[in-house]
Amino acid sequence: MTIDIDHLRSWTNRTEDAQDIVTPRLVQSFDATFGRHLAPRGPGEAPLALHWCLAPPISPIEACGPDGHAAKGEFLPPVPLPRRMWAGGRIETLAPLREGDVVTRRSSIGEISYKEGRSGPLCFVAVHHEFMTERGVALRERHDIVYREAAKPGTAAVANAPPAGTGEPADLVWEIEASPLLLFRYSALTFNGHRIHYDFPYATGVEGYGGLVVHGPIQATLIANIIVTLTGGEPLGLDYRGLSPLIAGETFQVKAKRLADGSVRGWTEGADGRLRMEGFSRAA
Repeated sequence: MTIDIDHLRSWTNRTEDAQDIVTPRLVQSFDATFGRHLAPRGPGEAPLALHWCLAPPISPIEACGPDGHAAKGEFLPPVPLPRRMWAGGRIETLAPLREGDVVTRRSSIGEISYKEGRSGPLCFVAVHHEFMTERGVALRERHDIVYREAAKPGTAAVANAPPAGTGEPADLVWEIEASPLLLFRYSALTFNGHRIHYDFPYATGVEGYGGLVVHGPIQATLIANIIVTLTGGEPLGLDYRGLSPLIAGETFQVKAKRLADGSVRGWTEGADGRLRMEGFSRAA
């Protein structure tokens, strides 16, 4: 497949504004989805990482692609690779969102790059967001998206997860059931139509996964919250990256550990003890 990287880079610096409200119902639904695995917060404050539920892209069903995502070529560049994955990013918290806030998300397309990976061509797109209330900027984020070619028939979509992390000690550990209900609720909260999260025959037969795939932002939400729980509410400057898909159906662990340099490492491990996502929140 030929990819015109110069054409894709013409999308760089495109901007888009979207607006939403932090409603009591959204906060209650988020709390009910993640339960006790959220950081403590003050009265009236929204839970950490609720921002991923605000102002999601909403496309008519007939405008969605075969994977359930909105069609590319409007705000996001028209990358001609069919499989889209949440690769990682950075979250910087400046102030909490609060119930009742009208939130404006200002988004812009950043770096677009292409490389040949072991599994085929990969295209990376960085999207930068600022979440603003009447009090100013509450949160800054960089969202890294990776596009890759379709899974070949009879082959798994990904290689085995890296072995590091197995049995690694931590200062705080949460155990989470990666149930289809968790995936369903989060897809509903974020209006996420990607079929790998709810359509088992599609996830396994078309995209080549071993089952339904746990959302990247579910893992990032839990990593951010366990870190802030461990640090007692310190501001978050979290760089994180996905290492291997987490498949639903088993209990996984979320871990956090203070490091000697003052930073905090957070990560998720599958039932096999292997790393799935990893992040570091570094002291300013």
